[in-house]
Amino acid sequence: MTSWNLTYTGLDPEKEKLRETLCTLGNGYFATRGACAENGADSIHYPGTYLAGGYNRLKTEIAGKIIENEDLVNLPNWLPLSFRMNGGEWFHIESVEILSYEQKLNIRSGILCRVIHFRDQQGRKTVLMNRRVVHMGNPHLAGQETVIRAENWSGEIEFLTALDGKVINGGVPRYQSLSNRHLDPLCEEEINKESILLKVQTNQSELRIAEAARTQIFKNGDFVNPERYCIKEPGYIGQTFSMEMAEGDEIRLEKIVSLYTSRDKGMSECGCQAKIAVVEADSFEEILKSHALAWEHLWHRFEIDYYPADPQKGKRTSRILRLYTFHLLQTTSRHSMDLDVGVPSRGWHGEAYRGHIFWDEIFIFPMLNFRMPEITRSLLMYRYRRLDKARKAAQELGHRGAMYPWQSGSSGREETQKLHLNPKSGRWNPDNSHLQRHVNAALAYNIWQYYQVTEDLEFLSFYGAEMFIEIARFWASKTTFNKEIGRYEILGIMGPDEYHDAYPGANEPGLNNNSYTNIMTVWILNRALEIWNLLPETDRNPLCEKIGFSEEEREHWKNIARKMKIVFHKDGILSQFEGYEQLEEFDWEEYKKKYGNIQRLDRILEAEGDSPNRYKVSKQADVLMLFYLFSAEELRSIFKQLGYAFKYETIPQNINYYLKRTSHGSTLSRVVHSWVLAR
Repeated sequence: MTSWNLTYTGLDPEKEKLRETLCTLGNGYFATRGACAENGADSIHYPGTYLAGGYNRLKTEIAGKIIENEDLVNLPNWLPLSFRMNGGEWFHIESVEILSYEQKLNIRSGILCRVIHFRDQQGRKTVLMNRRVVHMGNPHLAGQETVIRAENWSGEIEFLTALDGKVINGGVPRYQSLSNRHLDPLCEEEINKESILLKVQTNQSELRIAEAARTQIFKNGDFVNPERYCIKEPGYIGQTFSMEMAEGDEIRLEKIVSLYTSRDKGMSECGCQAKIAVVEADSFEEILKSHALAWEHLWHRFEIDYYPADPQKGKRTSRILRLYTFHLLQTTSRHSMDLDVGVPSRGWHGEAYRGHIFWDEIFIFPMLNFRMPEITRSLLMYRYRRLDKARKAAQELGHRGAMYPWQSGSSGREETQKLHLNPKSGRWNPDNSHLQRHVNAALAYNIWQYYQVTEDLEFLSFYGAEMFIEIARFWASKTTFNKEIGRYEILGIMGPDEYHDAYPGANEPGLNNNSYTNIMTVWILNRALEIWNLLPETDRNPLCEKIGFSEEEREHWKNIARKMKIVFHKDGILSQFEGYEQLEEFDWEEYKKKYGNIQRLDRILEAEGDSPNRYKVSKQADVLMLFYLFSAEELRSIFKQLGYAFKYETIPQNINYYLKRTSHGSTLSRVVHSWVLAR
């Protein structure tokens, strides 16, 4: 085992869906979960294929209300490649005795391998081997190879190869009461003796998806072409064929798949293109070589060399670093640069969070900026194309500028659920997470970071500056001047913490003067004025006329940036928000004893009829985001500008204070905490 392999031995039904997620293969255009090819979706397995930006909206009646959700659609399953002996049941891994089992993801080459040695109920011993790729060089190609070897038996074996468009979105248990049938069948066609085509369409967004599959058969190394029988049903097409096997015989199947959609550029009809591509495709071995070469070129840019003091621990750390990089590059690559998509918080690996775009880019862009900034630019353009939608959202709430949504999908409107199901209590509760306006601050930070690394003045002049200034304009209009204290405040929002969406007993959601948000706003106003001065006059004047940016407005921003309110505890700790210090302390030890894992403390408390709004608890880093994003020198400069004292010693004091009060209910939290602790 090396740090380039993720290896599992033995089948573990309870962990299988997580393994399938971690063994997902993708190329930035589409991704396929690491489910086995022989089984469909059930309580253990969940095959799924997802297109970058492949969304569809459906409506559901919940608690007497019609709720509309936009989902990342589970596309037709191209994996089905199964078998049965002598007319028995189709192979299912849970119905045989497993003699040995190994599943290995080769992170360096992007190849998933599985080898199963099993004995069926008739005592027949068989070896099943499967290799799979989603091509990193050609974004429309994928393939798999299945090898069956008869160890101690002879007889007839029947195979099934298919494309299944009857799939639904059923991968997230708490979404299963929502409408989930997104695909309408359009066409099932047998292209030739070896190849089949399936074409479907999403029932709201009207996105057409075509998949074509070519299955070739080899027996003991020789190409064979037995008679096939075609199965056609609306949304499903398959071929079956039978062969005789003797003890020691080996049959190898190559299934090459092409996937195109009506969104692709440079084509008139996706079905025709899918057919041409699969018929002309290379053999599996040739596809494997070109795919591995594409990954080798990527690793040349992205590999991180790690030299630990402890080699054994270092191997594990290297594997984790490489696995995370691997999945990042499967989510956003050069193939996604022309697709008008963002970076979803869980990648294109499944249906969690519906494939929506949050603020995770703030954690991802530093990796991309230095290695392939073209990707960063394309992801920022996803936001720019939705700038008018963000302007409209701000206007609807009586603000100026642009207010980007907490959850973004296809159009850039707010996709956050109005109701959220707590799986612990079974209750649907109001979802106020759309009040996390700090997504706008993250976007501004990302624009500036991209420019700092690339000095891409063209992007800044034509796109970035406009977005940045409109975001700054939103924050300026979001402030309220408090005459009693002579400072500006930001009221009625949520910070990154997410556990607190209102004050205890309040009738309306929202919190006041979140430290992270207020300080970020000051930073944004400072940078917006700096960006304005960076622009060439030939670009500055047209932008000024387009958005009506005046000297008077710039002076107003300078005033806000000198007089923003920051709230502190009595001992000098930065308050997460105004009133945080007055909340109750939480009995962490008691709840750890009672529940074990308390990462999702919000769900636990709601199930008990309580709320985290009452306590000094955090789901993830909030105040500490400031120490993650900024150096002590940068923070000292901001505090001095605001007229507040700043001492270096306050940084470890704040870290220790909030570390004790954080449950790490988000995977992002430990990233921030580990960085500030190391720093």
